[in-house]
Amino acid sequence: MKAIYNALFLTGALFVVAPAEAEDAAKKVVSSASAPEAIGPYSQAIRVGNTVFLSGQIPIDPQSKQLMKDASIEDQTRLVINNLKAVLEADGLSLDHIVSTTVYMKDLNDFGKMNEVYGTFFKNAPPARATVEVARLPRDVKVEIGAIAVRP
Repeated sequence: MKAIYNALFLTGALFVVAPAEAEDAAKKVVSSASAPEAIGPYSQAIRVGNTVFLSGQIPIDPQSKQLMKDASIEDQTRLVINNLKAVLEADGLSLDHIVSTTVYMKDLNDFGKMNEVYGTFFKNAPPARATVEVARLPRDVKVEIGAIAVRP
């Protein structure tokens, strides 16, 4: 079967997915009932070959479906990462498979607190990361995190 390359553009960077058979390169939706449902026309994650692109998660409790808008940055960060973890687990992966994250924050003055919680989840070989302050996040939360994971 003919090998193909997939090129994906994310945040201005080019990611090339290794050669794959046509069926492996197909776009597959990854979803978990243990994470909040998408609140718009997007998937919780998409897998192409061995790469999983996780949509940004905000602090919505998946059981109660309640937004934790007024919770501390620490609690919001913890919930967001646990939501990412739940989506990964639906595809047989863990946080250890994350190679890159993008953290969007409402206020970079909260960076130290967010970073402390973040570090408890990523102790060994933490992923590459970009952190940016934004004017506003969906539903006025304090933090949103998106990620890219790779299956070995």
